Amino acid sequence: MKDFKLNEAKSDVEKLLKYVPWLEAKQGEIVSRIYSDNDLSKTTVTFPVYDATLLSFVNEARDTKLMDTNYHYVYSDKFIKSYSDELKVIEAATVKTSGDVCAILSRYVLKGMTKGSVWQEGITYGIYLAALLKLKKLLEIWDAPLA
Repeated sequence: MKDFKLNEAKSDVEKLLKYVPWLEAKQGEIVSRIYSDNDLSKTTVTFPVYDATLLSFVNEARDTKLMDTNYHYVYSDKFIKSYSDELKVIEAATVKTSGDVCAILSRYVLKGMTKGSVWQEGITYGIYLAALLKLKKLLEIWDAPLA
């Protein structure tokens, strides 16, 4: 996000902060399962079933200004190869580099649209939670504390 302005996305961050307690409670847990019925699995393809709150979060996040469809450029620019690299970039982010946090969040939201296991990884590794808390902290530099 070359010209990303965090203050313009304040309302989007505030909208997603309602999920923080849920993300804290679910970090490291499995929030999806593979649906398979003994009779059906012989004749049909199994498919994932996700927690309703996770789906709500992903759908709301997808429709915000925080999403960057070119997130892969940040990954190559910052040499991000693993979730630990992602967490380091999030932790080191400043107001000026807040677009990097959005790019990481975008990867987990947008890539999950075609590869559902990525949504689960966002919960397992705490990426969603870390990104939202960092964006909240960066916004509070200018403003009063957010909800």
